Amino acid sequence: MNEIDLQKFKHMLEKKRDVLMSAQELAKSSIKTVNLDQSSVGRVSRADALQAQSMAIEATRLRQQQLRQVSTALALVASGDYGYCSVCDSEIDPRRLEIEPASTLCVPCASKVK
Repeated sequence: MNEIDLQKFKHMLEKKRDVLMSAQELAKSSIKTVNLDQSSVGRVSRADALQAQSMAIEATRLRQQQLRQVSTALALVASGDYGYCSVCDSEIDPRRLEIEPASTLCVPCASKVK
């Protein structure tokens, strides 16, 4: 992979990291404890609030997982190992990295994992 492509993917990863971190900040209020006082909130509203909280918690978990993947990819950029499959060590197709720059597996190895 040439230096121009490497810098392009690094920029994509940094942008994705920044977007994920911003989303995490905005979501903090969504995962706060739900008030279960039935006198102030009806039963259906409480159920809706609990469901919304559960969905927000899962979305937060997924964003944290994506942040870990992006951080790993940025560490690989820094070490000079970005763009190579972590299983077979072959070069990952740049078209795959265009779609998901945090990919650490080539297509054949990723198909074996799933």
